[in-house]
Order: sequence, then structure tokens, then C-alpha cells
Amino acid sequence: MQRVNVGDAAMLKRTSFRASLILLAMPFGPALLTPALTAQSDKAPAAADKRNATSRLRIELTGGDENKPVADASIYLRFPDQKKVELDLKTNQEGIARSPEIRQGKVLIQVVAQGWKTYGEYHDVTESEQTIQIHLVKPPIKWY
Repeated sequence: MQRVNVGDAAMLKRTSFRASLILLAMPFGPALLTPALTAQSDKAPAAADKRNATSRLRIELTGGDENKPVADASIYLRFPDQKKVELDLKTNQEGIARSPEIRQGKVLIQVVAQGWKTYGEYHDVTESEQTIQIHLVKPPIKWY
């Protein structure tokens, strides 16, 4: 004869009770879960698309009264939600810099170019390919 501990017997009763509840709920399980799954599947892709949407930026940099292209300017892209991520770009001879794919959302664009006043502003990136035009001005004349 096998000896059963009192604690083991209570556990066997709970296990068999759980098993019978599961067997009773099985025919109704899919019907109960279907609305929840449908509601979740409608919202999940839209939210995931917004978070995972990417964009390529084309930054056109001009300066002065003649709107001449500013070559060899340093452009820094900083993302407020990612404190340790920064993207460094350089403009070509036409004053254009192109970014690799970045996440859509708010981005801080800072421009540093020799002989020009430093620029820095936040921009909202919302399109898959977006052009941002930036115009630099000469720094004020030193009076001292």
C-alpha cells in the first residue's frame, strides 16, 4: 500500500478541481477570447507602425542675403527620447546633407558652420522622406 501525505492529498484534490474547470471552460474559451484578440489586433499594428515608422531627412542649408549653399557644415541630430544617441552629418558642396533612416518623431537639429551663427531647433519628422530647409545668418559684429 502506498502512503500519501495529507498535504499531497489536498494538492491532488486542488489539481483535479482545476483540471475539471479547464475542461469545462474549453468549449467557451475561444468564444470568450475572440473579442479581446480582435480588439487588440486592431490597435496593436497602428501603435507599432507609429513607433517603428522611419524617415530619411534631406537637410538643405543656405546662408546670407544671397541664399548661397553652405558647404562643410556640421549637422547634429539629437533625439529627446534617446539621450545617448546622436547622428553627425556634413553638408556637401551644394549645402545638402542626407540622413540614414531615423525614427519619426521630434528631433533636435543643430548646425555649426565656420563664419555663420550656430543654429538649433526642434523639428517634427512625420513623413517617410522629408526635406528641411535651414537658413543661416552671419553672427553679429564684435564691437569690443
